[in-house]
Amino acid sequence: MKDYPNVTILDHPLIRHKIAILRDVNTGMKEFRELVEEITTLMVYESFKHVPTKKVMVQTPLELTEQTMVADGAVAVVPILRAGLGMVNGVHTLFPTARVGHIGLYRDEETLEPHEYYCKLPDGIENSVAILLDPMLATGGSASAAIGFLKDRGCKKIMLMSIIAAPVGIETVAEAHPDVEIFVSTLDRCLNDHGYILPGLGDAGDRLFGTK
Repeated sequence: MKDYPNVTILDHPLIRHKIAILRDVNTGMKEFRELVEEITTLMVYESFKHVPTKKVMVQTPLELTEQTMVADGAVAVVPILRAGLGMVNGVHTLFPTARVGHIGLYRDEETLEPHEYYCKLPDGIENSVAILLDPMLATGGSASAAIGFLKDRGCKKIMLMSIIAAPVGIETVAEAHPDVEIFVSTLDRCLNDHGYILPGLGDAGDRLFGTK
């Protein structure tokens, strides 16, 4: 896979440790969900070095001082249903007041093409950094389509966060949306004939919510 200036692979030992447990077929639903949230929090911490900020005056016990805080409404969270829901609390750990929108997509099992069935976004999201969440970046079709929906609604600053990605997924999104920052925790080998990432971790939605 060639290098893309808008793609960052987060090579952090704590993330690698947690992903190893996440992949394990013996990891249960509760632990799987907790790991997804923890990995997301680490990803947000690593990725938001340039979050919009503002200056405020704070009264300490000793004096008045100027300090830096995250700007109001700086961040909006947009999970791709349904697996992206598992990452929302991980973002809220660091940005507890971030508003949440939802984009619902399903993938045609034969063509692997994404289809929208739901889209509800917070008012004023065009003035925020929109964090699109999808734990698995496989073909890249769903993520690329979701980014298009956000752009159609006026979003100018969009970030995509995925825990595990396949090379073709990164290539699809990076080339279709070179203005979107893409952050992934780890880059896997390839997709199988059914569009699943290898070695991957199976179906993230099923493992998050205990479905088959």
